[in-house]
Amino acid sequence: MNIGFIGLGVMGRPMAEHLIDAGHTLHLSRVKEASQHLVTKGGKAAHSAGAVAEASDIIILMLPDTPDVEAVLFGENGVASGLSAGKLVIDMSSISPVATKSFAKRIEAFDCDYLDAPVSGGEVGAKAASLTIMVGGKEQAFERARPLFEKMGKNITLVGGVGDGQTAKVANQIIVGLTIEAVSEALLFAKRAGADPAKVRAALMGGFAASRILEVHGERMVKETFDPGFRIRLHRKDMTLAVDAARALDLSLPNTAATQQLMNAAIANGDGERDHSALIRTLELLAGGPR
Repeated sequence: MNIGFIGLGVMGRPMAEHLIDAGHTLHLSRVKEASQHLVTKGGKAAHSAGAVAEASDIIILMLPDTPDVEAVLFGENGVASGLSAGKLVIDMSSISPVATKSFAKRIEAFDCDYLDAPVSGGEVGAKAASLTIMVGGKEQAFERARPLFEKMGKNITLVGGVGDGQTAKVANQIIVGLTIEAVSEALLFAKRAGADPAKVRAALMGGFAASRILEVHGERMVKETFDPGFRIRLHRKDMTLAVDAARALDLSLPNTAATQQLMNAAIANGDGERDHSALIRTLELLAGGPR
């Protein structure tokens, strides 16, 4: 296929590389030094998002936030300027479900299809092509995109209509964020009570409290290794989407809101670019302990 890929960051680079390795022709926007190897492998650098869209049958976006997606889609020389009937736009970013529905309507006005397909699994999952992909949109468009999704992920689900993929991703981030906060509290409690947090974690991994968060992020907390797989700043963005959506629905999500505020504090204290497991540092600060 002729594929456009826009958003060659920590996640986007390995995702694009898997598609190139699978034999697809990739048209790339914003090729920088870190993604130059994709051109060496056969990717084609384009001068704008519009040029990518014009050259491609399917255009994939992997961008940081809602305003970024809107600018790339509809800004000057954006994707919309290069669309023609029959093309498919797939947004794999994690953004607002409400904005997603609006973007889809605008893209569909060009007689094109639109899927929202946010992912979970972080940089590790992107590199291993083992991402969980949560998709919203028409089934026909989903089946057209499935061969591409299968090169980037393992657990691929059509959740429902446009926007439902983003809703599933927000739900995912609520669970991950609150679990990180819970593991942080548990290990901080163990440490302050005089127990060895590493041994407490090992004991808990054999019981009902075991989880992927306790396994991976708990180890990071114990070892204090907070190089980002997923930055607190980006997770705070997702938690803000959850809080904003809850307000629009007149829905109380008290622990989601509290964890978002802890992430605000983490960013205020300089930890925004650290891995989200570094949330334990904020709880230590609140407890008057060392950072």
